[in-house]
Amino acid sequence: MRLFVAVDLPDEARQEIAVRQKLWAGPLSKSKHGLKLVEPSRMHLTLLFIGEAREDSVPAIVESMSAPASMAPFDVTFGGIGVFPPRGAPRVLWIGITDGAAHLERLQREVAERVRATDIAFDDRPFRPHLTLGRWRGAERRRPSAVPRSTPERLRRELAALDRSDRIAVRQGHACDVVPEPAVFVGTGLHGAGAC
Repeated sequence: MRLFVAVDLPDEARQEIAVRQKLWAGPLSKSKHGLKLVEPSRMHLTLLFIGEAREDSVPAIVESMSAPASMAPFDVTFGGIGVFPPRGAPRVLWIGITDGAAHLERLQREVAERVRATDIAFDDRPFRPHLTLGRWRGAERRRPSAVPRSTPERLRRELAALDRSDRIAVRQGHACDVVPEPAVFVGTGLHGAGAC
């Protein structure tokens, strides 16, 4: 099974981002080499992608995430649009983090250390805080002619402080997997936020 650790977003934040997601990504998803948008209910901030894991490894991962993280809840502000990879055929359309990125990086390091202590392998590439808006599928992917590079100042203000990050979850699946809902194995909070 595929596992990842993520910060869950409040429903209000997901809905607000989904409205803008359609504005930014709509024209790109209508092209022949279109984009599959992430459903609002699946939006999250991935902290650690574990990938394929044996079922018998799940309890150790869940146990590693069972205690609250050692930091207080914090706000996140979204802004700046981009694609991964930056050159060649794109795979991911994302919105970046303007405020709160340093907090997310610290939280990601703590999560990585906890999982590393279980001796379970995970994707250890450099962490780049972002929220995936959509993914291009198939071998025929081509770089669109117009990818929005930034969010207008008005939208940056509207997206400010949408998320008070206080819930971390170990989930099964991936944002674009065709399953009804990713399974949530454990939810925990940040220090002072209480368990979820």
